[in-house]
Amino acid sequence: MTTHSGGCHCGRVRFEVVAPAVIDATDCNCSICRMTGHLHLHVSKKDFRVLQGEDALTTYTFNTGVAQHYFCSVCGVKSFYIPRSHPHGVSVNVHCLDPDTVEKVDVSAFDGKNWEQNVATLSAISD
Repeated sequence: MTTHSGGCHCGRVRFEVVAPAVIDATDCNCSICRMTGHLHLHVSKKDFRVLQGEDALTTYTFNTGVAQHYFCSVCGVKSFYIPRSHPHGVSVNVHCLDPDTVEKVDVSAFDGKNWEQNVATLSAISD
């Protein structure tokens, strides 16, 4: 396991996440992931920590209101959020990780456009 650092475009929001150096990421085609380019790294909340910029975060919800999409109120980048599929975890945007600790990213597709039919195929997050 490696401690990765990352953040938003302007640098106000910074975080760290404990995850493998070789990342298994999920590319979802639901409306918001497709539009924002969010590439998912699902982790437990205990493996994620905001280092700075909580005061710059704004939350967006839609549809069921379960997912909590956090984005920087200055630059607009969503570097992480609490997903509906894993409400006890965090989905980190792999695109927002600093590249120096990432050895490789393996990407698998997820049909989030048909979320209800496919959510059971997602890997669980251990607490």
